[in-house]
Amino acid sequence: MSIELHEPEGATPLTPDELRGLKATHITNRGELNELESANIIDGLTWLDRRPKRFDLLTDQSARDIHERLFGGVWAWAGDYRLTEKNIGVPVWEILTEMRTCLDDARYWREHKTYDPLEATTRLHHRLVWVHPFANGNGRWARIMADTYLASIDQDVFLDWSGGGDLQTDNTHRAKYIAALQSADLFEFEPLTAFVRGIARNGANSL
Repeated sequence: MSIELHEPEGATPLTPDELRGLKATHITNRGELNELESANIIDGLTWLDRRPKRFDLLTDQSARDIHERLFGGVWAWAGDYRLTEKNIGVPVWEILTEMRTCLDDARYWREHKTYDPLEATTRLHHRLVWVHPFANGNGRWARIMADTYLASIDQDVFLDWSGGGDLQTDNTHRAKYIAALQSADLFEFEPLTAFVRGIARNGANSL
């Protein structure tokens, strides 16, 4: 199999071993891969929408299960924490601890109303991206985790992540998003909070 992936700025490159986990051998470029992953994500979202009420989003197993449902039809390693170091993310040996801390913090914020719903969601999203637990698909998975978390606090509000541009390709919208994430890495959360508030919707209206 020969595949050429021209990743957008800020994306996580895959190692040769990780690329060998691609289940569809006919894929040769990023466009074809995006189409395949998009179809898998739709299936995963359908599963997530039908999840039983007892499903607890904020557990290590649930985080893995969601990634596996979103990407398991495409990648053999979907749902497994990465075994290689990346250009971003915590060291491999810290992933499990950081994930549990992140999810426990998000549970505390929700139960104690530490932050308003959008700021709590922003902080969870950033922490998930910062940990970067999987070989790939972290951004899309983290956004879906954030969406589901927000819905557990306020079902009337949703996030239109694509508002202003596709986050999977290089454009001004993605550049603003990546810059906001990088500011949050330095404990400057306002740009990312402002970004999330800007894409928040209630019905057909921006909040």
